Amino acid sequence: MNIKLCLAKILAASMLSTLWIAPAISAAWPDRQIRIIIPWSPGGSTDIVGRIVAPDMSKRLKQQVIIDNRPGAGSIVGLQLTAQAPADGYTFMLTSTGYGFLIQKTNVDLVNTLDPSAMLGVADSALVVHPSLPVSTVKELIDLAKQRPGKLNYSSSGIGGFPHMNTELFKLMTGTNMVHVPFKGGGPAIADTVAGHTQVHLGSLPTEIAHIRAGKLKVLAVGGKKRNPVLPDAPTISETVPGYVTFIWYGLFAPKNTPTDLIARMNAAVSTTVMSPEIVQKLDAQGVEASTMSPAEFDKFMRDETKKWLDVIQRAGIKAE
Repeated sequence: MNIKLCLAKILAASMLSTLWIAPAISAAWPDRQIRIIIPWSPGGSTDIVGRIVAPDMSKRLKQQVIIDNRPGAGSIVGLQLTAQAPADGYTFMLTSTGYGFLIQKTNVDLVNTLDPSAMLGVADSALVVHPSLPVSTVKELIDLAKQRPGKLNYSSSGIGGFPHMNTELFKLMTGTNMVHVPFKGGGPAIADTVAGHTQVHLGSLPTEIAHIRAGKLKVLAVGGKKRNPVLPDAPTISETVPGYVTFIWYGLFAPKNTPTDLIARMNAAVSTTVMSPEIVQKLDAQGVEASTMSPAEFDKFMRDETKKWLDVIQRAGIKAE
C-alpha cells in the first residue's frame, strides 16, 4: 500500500508540474525567433505577402520572424514539414489558395492536420498572356484556344496550385483545351510565361503585376466580381464568361494541437500588422486587399473553400500528373 501511495503521489506531482509548465511556456512566448514556412518558391504572391508582413511582425513580437521557402509537390512538401514541426508556437506556415493535397495521395491537408490560425488578405486572379500571342481579349483567347486545341500551354505554381485550379475552371466553363505546365511555385511559373515558353497564365495579380507594368505580359482581364483599381482598364473575366469569379487568399497555419492561446496571440499580431496603414498601403500596391478573421472564422472559411475546389477538381476530372 505504501508503494502504491508513493506512486500515486509521484504521478499527481508530475501532472501538477505539467499544468504549471504549460502556462509558463505560453506566458514567455515568444522568447526566440519564429519560423514561417512558405510552401512555394520565392517570387510568387505568397512569398511577396510574407516578406511584406514579416519585418513588421518582428517588431511587434520583439522576436525575429523568418521566412523559410520549402516548395515542392504543389505545396505538399511544406505542408508535411509544418505538420511534423513541434506544436509550440514557433513554427507556422503561410500559404494561399492551393489544393494539391486533394489531388495527390498525401497524409496532410489544411483543415485536419494543421490548425487554421489567421487570414492576411485576398487578391484577384488575372488572366495574362505573352505579348507575342495574337489576342487582346478573353473572347479572342477562347476563340484561339478552340482553333488550336491542345496547342496553347499555360503555366502554374504546381498541381493543385491557384493558377492550376483557376485555369482548369476556365477551361471547364469555356470548353477550351490548353496544356498544363506545372512549376514549383508562382515565381518560376510566371518567369516561364514572361520568357514565352508558355503562353498563358491565370494566376494571382500580385505575382503578375510587376510584369504587366513592365510590358512583359499582356493582361486580358481580372477574375474578381468587379474591375480592380490596380488595373482599372482591364475588364473582368465574367464579362465574357458569366459566373467566372476566382480570388486567392493568404493565410497562416500552425501544426495541429498548437496551444489555442498561442494561436490567438499570433492571430492578434498578424491582424494588427496587416491592418496597419503602412502594410495596407504596401499590400494594396501589389493588388492585395488586407483582410482578417478569427481562428474560428478562418477554420470555417477553409472548410468551405476546400469543398468548393474539391467540386471543381471532380467536375474537371483533375488528376495527379
